[in-house]
Amino acid sequence: MLVDCLTLWLANLMAAGHAIEDEMDVVCHMLRDADGPVLLVSNEVGLGIVPDNPLARRFRDEAGTMNRRIAAVASRVVLVAAGLPLVMKGPR
Repeated sequence: MLVDCLTLWLANLMAAGHAIEDEMDVVCHMLRDADGPVLLVSNEVGLGIVPDNPLARRFRDEAGTMNRRIAAVASRVVLVAAGLPLVMKGPR
């Protein structure tokens, strides 16, 4: 299964006022129980400047937490920058 993109999913959850932590719990549980391979795409939003407004700062923080939690249950994590993969976890 391909899920593209987790950061858009997060933005939609925040806009709808959902409990982000509860939704992340559900996704992490589903990933642990998946019967086949799951490829998740997410944006890294914490490498730039600190946003100047509260909503953008909250989004950046929630995205970082989401990426950390997903990476914790993933068997492989790859950061892609400028088209170049950097394996951060799992087989090379």
